[in-house]
Amino acid sequence: MKNLTAIPGVPPLIACLCLLIAWQLLSMRWGLDSLPTAWESLMELPRILNDPKARYDILSSVRRMMTGFVLALAFAIPIGLMMGRSRKVAAFFNPLFMMIYPVPKAALMPIIMLWLGIGDASKTLVIFLGVSLPVIYHTYQGSKAVGEKLMWSGAAMGMTKRQQLFRIVLPAAMPEIMVGCRTGLVLALITMVTSEMIVRQAGIGNLIYNSLDLAQYSATYATIVIVGVLGFVLDLAFEKLRGIVVGWADPVHAIAVGSA
Repeated sequence: MKNLTAIPGVPPLIACLCLLIAWQLLSMRWGLDSLPTAWESLMELPRILNDPKARYDILSSVRRMMTGFVLALAFAIPIGLMMGRSRKVAAFFNPLFMMIYPVPKAALMPIIMLWLGIGDASKTLVIFLGVSLPVIYHTYQGSKAVGEKLMWSGAAMGMTKRQQLFRIVLPAAMPEIMVGCRTGLVLALITMVTSEMIVRQAGIGNLIYNSLDLAQYSATYATIVIVGVLGFVLDLAFEKLRGIVVGWADPVHAIAVGSA
């Protein structure tokens, strides 16, 4: 009999099922109003997904997250490539990033609100900041590791510095860049929800807080389940994309992505 855990997709389903069973048993054991059973929370999902306002909030969140994510990639990848190939560029940016990296991006939300208001721009900027730094770091590491012999070969073929950067360094660094992108995708989801919980207008974070205010705890947990499923689907889709883009890479990169 074939081992079920060897079938792709089965191990995550088993893990989710175990989590739901544990949730159900703990809720029944403790009997707290603030901890509804897994079954009660899952029964809220159809109501939330059939509510036009809730669907609008979810789609608004995804739109903000993907906008911030794409803008971050467009900014971070070229910066990381230049840092990896130029000591002067790295010496300029490294101290800046070392100061910014430890700061929780949600803590910047009140300041950004003073600059950009409470609309989509402030939330998108927070997502942009959360995604940019890990992508820059991994792109920097990947481009720095490119062998000088490859660069010499490109120069011998008449390539300019710009052509070497995008035709040699970028493809060679792509496995490491994908590690940073996958990490950035997770952080985009986290910062998206956090920023929406601080600025409560439209979004998944707003749904969570509204249900808490109304003591609709089943709806609160159901919305958190939606966030978890959204993260799982995005990560699965990105992993499929990674397999297409850098399927030739050393499997170590896949392990590194999974541990991010």
